[in-house]
Amino acid sequence: MVSRVIPVDCFDLVVFGATGDLARRKILPGLYRRWLDGQIPEGARIIGAARSAMGADEFHAFVREALSEFVTAAEFDDARLAAFMDMLAYVAIDAAGDTGWTVLGGLMRDDVVRAFYFSVAPAVFGPLAERLHLHGIATADSRIVVEKPFGHDLTSARKLNRMLAAHFDESQIYRIDHYLGKETVQNLMAVRFANILFEPLWNAQFIDHVEITVAETVGVGGRGGYYDRSGAMRDMVQNHLMQLLCLIAMEPPNRFDPDAMRDEKLKVIRALDPVAPADVVRGQYASNGGASYVDEVGNPDSRTESFIAMKVHVSNWRWKGTPFYLRTGKRLRTRVSEIAIAFKEPPHSIFGEAERWKENVLVIRLQPDEGMDLRVMIKEPGPGGMRLKDVALDMSFAEALGDGVQIPDAYERLIMDVIRGNQTLFMRSDEVEAAWAWVDPIIADWEKRADVPRPYDPGSSGPEDALMLMHRDGRRWREVK
Repeated sequence: MVSRVIPVDCFDLVVFGATGDLARRKILPGLYRRWLDGQIPEGARIIGAARSAMGADEFHAFVREALSEFVTAAEFDDARLAAFMDMLAYVAIDAAGDTGWTVLGGLMRDDVVRAFYFSVAPAVFGPLAERLHLHGIATADSRIVVEKPFGHDLTSARKLNRMLAAHFDESQIYRIDHYLGKETVQNLMAVRFANILFEPLWNAQFIDHVEITVAETVGVGGRGGYYDRSGAMRDMVQNHLMQLLCLIAMEPPNRFDPDAMRDEKLKVIRALDPVAPADVVRGQYASNGGASYVDEVGNPDSRTESFIAMKVHVSNWRWKGTPFYLRTGKRLRTRVSEIAIAFKEPPHSIFGEAERWKENVLVIRLQPDEGMDLRVMIKEPGPGGMRLKDVALDMSFAEALGDGVQIPDAYERLIMDVIRGNQTLFMRSDEVEAAWAWVDPIIADWEKRADVPRPYDPGSSGPEDALMLMHRDGRRWREVK
């Protein structure tokens, strides 16, 4: 079985920051895979743009090295690579000046989709947007892709949105959150809205609680300077975890349409209750023989959190009383991203108190093994009477769909959606601002109280206080394993 691909219109895609880490790890390898899969049409062009002065041969060598590291050996061969290289061009650009813009303008064509990927720091978004219009490179139907962070707080997010809106219509702006491009996240929508099985149960009457976990084994690495100014709340909760929460909690839109979907997500964010200080646990990994957080960021006085756990409530008819537990952190026991929907127990056990069962749980795995399983109770085999056992009805996407199906990286899907002009999986300005409006008071309260993160050992499940966040409600976190 092979994947079914839908070709897109011919395009000129300009990648600003083409020599940066994101382009090297994700954007260029993703485009190469889409080309291998037949989704990129003949005549499409990918134009790298960055400050570095390099010729075409140097850029080709850079791309070749990136692909050799980030695509499989089966995908990497000289013949296919040479054909892909024919699509590439490079321009040295000064985002704050005039160097390179005339050359870039001369490369653009009028009869294709024009897209511009801002794989650069947010401080450069405004100058790039301004010069694209100043030099007549951006047209009325051009598209721009901007990476997070979308501001540092509500004030900066509004300023950034105004800056982009001065040169581009909202319909032209694609704010990318790669979590929304994950195949499993999109399957969450299919599970909810394409199956009658779950939707009648998708509410506070039947769901006891929801857990969203994004755990990483790595530390801050080379992002120490950025991360110490942001922390887990700004880096993960305000965007990635917020988007997952919205997809779980949103009402069914009247149609699968970008604005209809984003309208419903916005309603969820606006229905979030303020979070009490007792419902948030911040942590920071300490040293147990290895590097601590403060060592990695080079700031011995840092009070920035590398871990956060919190209990959140959505105040509407569907979810009133059902807690959402969010958890994310670095240097944890294992790398896993999952959503667990825990259903309530049946109101009465016909098997007696001796045969208490575990709750039914629908687990949606985002990484590393994309898929889902549903924990259900069955009779344990054997002649020992009616003894109950919980088992998983397990579906791995790779196994269920066959060996011939390759699950594309999130960036592959999202970049192709930009070319198609489909904004369903991208964030709208009011959605971003609403998320910051909810997050800002939580951070302000920490600063007011001079809150200090709880230490935790690298390789653990996080601070002990995070366990108590659920224990006091008579629940337990799913084990990070």
